Amino acid sequence: MVSHFSVSFLTQGALPVATTSFLLAFPALFSIVNPLGASLIFAQVTGGRSRREILALAKLVAFYSFMLMLVSIWLGGKVLVFFGVTVSALRVAGGLVVAIRAWNLLQSPETMEAQKQKQASQGGKTVMAPNWSDAAFFPLAMPFTVGPGTIAVAIALGSGCPPGDSFLAYEMGITVAAVCVVLIVWAAYSGSEKLVSLLGITGTRIVSRMAALVLLCIGVQILAAGVQGFAIDIWKHMKAA
Repeated sequence: MVSHFSVSFLTQGALPVATTSFLLAFPALFSIVNPLGASLIFAQVTGGRSRREILALAKLVAFYSFMLMLVSIWLGGKVLVFFGVTVSALRVAGGLVVAIRAWNLLQSPETMEAQKQKQASQGGKTVMAPNWSDAAFFPLAMPFTVGPGTIAVAIALGSGCPPGDSFLAYEMGITVAAVCVVLIVWAAYSGSEKLVSLLGITGTRIVSRMAALVLLCIGVQILAAGVQGFAIDIWKHMKAA
């Protein structure tokens, strides 16, 4: 049965669709989550915890982050369409959010780092709670790891299946990209102390700026797809009239 599904997946041209969507989604999600930069802050806000607690916390944060992205990818667009928001409007809004966030990260990564640290620490009360798992979902998974920008990107990607392509293959490619990003988050958070000593603040900001440049390009691409959608709809209405 598995082999039959694999042959069907390949012969129906779904594999190229999934590959294309993966190559689009992975750099977008990786850039906006920025697991390397986030791991430095994670190391700071979990200072004083035992190694066992840090590993368990990193695993739980990665799991919650994946669930947030999964729901956004598969259901986010449908929820917005239910409320009357068109896919084109979603792409324009999502592209703007991504592009603005990327531009801010390019210009002043220090400000973004300070904002993330504030989200993660919550004044030091949540992360240093007696039960470490209390901090896993809020604030470490949301909004620290998966914030409004990541959710907007996930929804925009999940709603961007080109006409004529297999929707299931397209969504699977994005889902695999989310899995890869979450695995990197897990690895980066688990080894955050070693990563801090390896990269340092300067090295992390260099990586963050490079990721922000890629993210800016992806945001513009999502925005352009939304504008194109509006233009096609206007042309169809004019043609029908």
